[in-house]
Amino acid sequence: MKSRLPSLFVSHGAPTLLTEQGPTRAFLGRLGSEMEQPGAIVCISAHWTTPAPMVNTAPRPGLIYDFGGFPDELYRMTYPAPGDQALAERIIKHMKDHGIEAGREPARGFDHGAWVPLKLMYPNADIPVVELSVQPLLDPAHHAAIGAALRPLRDQGVLILASGAATHNLRDFFGRTVDSAPVDYAREFDDWLCEAVENDDRQSLLDYLKKGPHAMVNHPTPEHFLPLFVAMGAGGKGRAMHRAFTYGVISMAAFAWE
Repeated sequence: MKSRLPSLFVSHGAPTLLTEQGPTRAFLGRLGSEMEQPGAIVCISAHWTTPAPMVNTAPRPGLIYDFGGFPDELYRMTYPAPGDQALAERIIKHMKDHGIEAGREPARGFDHGAWVPLKLMYPNADIPVVELSVQPLLDPAHHAAIGAALRPLRDQGVLILASGAATHNLRDFFGRTVDSAPVDYAREFDDWLCEAVENDDRQSLLDYLKKGPHAMVNHPTPEHFLPLFVAMGAGGKGRAMHRAFTYGVISMAAFAWE
């Protein structure tokens, strides 16, 4: 019998995470092999935003190259992981049982919030993946409730993988180098976030706009932070797995909830 898999939140950064050496690339590159191999993966990506929850039911999702101005090799990359229609239907049922209506998307591919970290974690692309959207107009509690609905899947060999960014102010991204020192507002929010996760201070996390230092500066829009609440809602005690910064304003922190 498989043991219970954790629920994870990873910061996926820019697509060049796949081509540039660095601590987060190394972390994700070993993460998959450090855990029991899942039978399937549910990926909640910051790059699929919808008014109401949607579940990808495509049997063979392609890739979405939802970025511009990057090296040509990134647009030639593949990640031919299969979908899992049966798992997609189980997700929809679990969510309905928790009072959350989810729709089906039969044609969507994997966006880079999904395939970039997955390509590092599970490069063989042999594990079925179902992607789930986030709702930027709905609050963290809604996303935590989605996580709670998904929690039983963890006992069925399914990995909950939420992909976003611990901080994500692209307005201050330009003009910095990949190894720029963290700016104060991003470092302070990152420190607060790690402490709140490890202290299991869920109420403060859910109220991050008021409790987190410089919250609106670090997340001018919420979509890259919302996946974290799905992972939190699906798990128990949380812990920081990885901490790093890129371009001075992007925290690459990753967390696990047991």
